Amino acid sequence: MDGARKANTRRGFLSLAGRVGPAALTADLLPRIHAAGSDTIRVALVGCGGRGTGAAVNALSVKGGPVKLVAMADVFEARVNRSYRALLDHPAQVPGGGEPPTFDASRIDVPEERRFVGLSSYRDAMDCLSPGDLVILASPPAFRWPHFAYALDKGLHVFMEKAVTVDGPTTRRMLRLAEVSEARNLKVGVGLMCRHCVARQALYDRIRDGMVGELVHLRAYRMHGVVGLPFSPAPPAGANELLYQVERFHSFLWASGGLYSDFYIHNIDECCWMKDAWPVRAQGMGGRHDRGENVDQNFDSYSVEYTFADDTTLLVKGRSIEGCYGEFASYAHGTKGSAVISTSAHTPARCRIYRSQRIDQETDLHWEFPQPEPNPYQLEFDHLIDAIRRDKPYNEAKRGAEASLVASLGRMAAHTGRLVTFEEILNGEHEFAPGLDELTEDSPAPVQADASGRYPVPEPGVKMREY
Repeated sequence: MDGARKANTRRGFLSLAGRVGPAALTADLLPRIHAAGSDTIRVALVGCGGRGTGAAVNALSVKGGPVKLVAMADVFEARVNRSYRALLDHPAQVPGGGEPPTFDASRIDVPEERRFVGLSSYRDAMDCLSPGDLVILASPPAFRWPHFAYALDKGLHVFMEKAVTVDGPTTRRMLRLAEVSEARNLKVGVGLMCRHCVARQALYDRIRDGMVGELVHLRAYRMHGVVGLPFSPAPPAGANELLYQVERFHSFLWASGGLYSDFYIHNIDECCWMKDAWPVRAQGMGGRHDRGENVDQNFDSYSVEYTFADDTTLLVKGRSIEGCYGEFASYAHGTKGSAVISTSAHTPARCRIYRSQRIDQETDLHWEFPQPEPNPYQLEFDHLIDAIRRDKPYNEAKRGAEASLVASLGRMAAHTGRLVTFEEILNGEHEFAPGLDELTEDSPAPVQADASGRYPVPEPGVKMREY
């Protein structure tokens, strides 16, 4: 590595961020801001799974000025190639949400030499950009902080998928980086797209105006069969264990926070938004049922009660078991009525307010948001890129880190069987994957299987840590 590249590493930047306060970052460090509608915003995609590909569709569908995808990176070559073909040939069918795209093939300029593979490929992709361009970070959540740090070092605006942290130490690191990003006037979006939903915004405004009275209880459900890859068998003989865990990141707590953080964070976040606060503590339970030969670290059912500072509660129930009752929705209950925050999945929300606690009793319906609703997956990119072009204040990094910590708070409570406070997990020292920014393809995996081939799992009442 030459001297210029060495001075530009993410470790060097993290050292700078630790030594100086945000105010010390002088104006000459600030990136150029794109003039409103006058030039092309170049985009790099880091993490080419379904959600990352969907995010690229949304970025390239923004109106108001040219946007072009110029680089792609992933740990796995097959994912880069699959994502590239999906974007080029079938953009309307790309998974991950978003309205039908408005771009054509001319918005995709990613020749083979700008499609990068490997654990360090994120640097190669971002090196293709200039200060003021945009990088989409959609790799497994564990990698969010080193990728974000490198983006800040390059002077890039950032969209990063949720969750953005998985434990207390990474949350503290991300909060420090959030401060630096704000000081450098970088625009940062976080993939909690429900916050951009116009129906939920209208509901929030009415709750603040007192239409349901004082909130006394919230509840959220995400109960369905097995989706994604939360449950995993042992890796094949001879497989690279680190890459196996990265590929099946939902199965491992270090890589993603597990299915709890990845699946439930949206419902938790939208409820906290309506409450206008983060909870101060949580207690919960969960378990592993008939899991066969699966060796992952997840529970398949969770029930967690969060408590806010005023003793209002939020109950979160999650389940990934086939053949059971399913529900995917969030609700709020107040002294004068109740509200539907989301109806089924994430969009459309179909927000409603009732004069009683009898949700869905049409005779008690007080207000509902008219249909159709704009798609929040698209709106979050519309808002971010508009802020870049017009140089408007826009930074969701701190809130994204806090929402991720609240998800980890409930997960830790269920996994340990203890009452856990917000401050305890924020200041905790159990970092799931220390030294993650130094991993190479030849590194040992952050979690190791025992002699029987099984990975450590939470043991409530036995282990004080999650594993």
